[in-house]
Amino acid sequence: MKTIVFLGFLAVALAAPQALTEPIPIVKQVSEINPDGSYSWAYETGNGINANENGALKNIGAEEPALQVEGQFSYPSEEGGNIQLSYIANENGFQPQGAHLPTPPPIPEAIQRALAYLATAPPQAEN
Repeated sequence: MKTIVFLGFLAVALAAPQALTEPIPIVKQVSEINPDGSYSWAYETGNGINANENGALKNIGAEEPALQVEGQFSYPSEEGGNIQLSYIANENGFQPQGAHLPTPPPIPEAIQRALAYLATAPPQAEN
């Protein structure tokens, strides 16, 4: 019985993909934290993943400053292409951009005409 269990584990170990058993090397890694609170970091791995980010405090006229962060990352897709995403995060939230992200449908022509008309119409007096 022990032999059968051992052979079962051996078969599973041999069937595991090599990518799961070999470590992925870090090709580049940098990190900098400045006294003013700004920072930057970047890394690149041996399997094509890379990322970087910069951040700093930004005064937006409020009592407390806001953090402004900009960065990007990319990685190889399963289809052989490259997925890339860039982003900004600040007082307006997280704002990603990438060709792979879904986009809203176009605004219908009738709505566009109505919006254009409203933009040129004189203001109405309040009652």
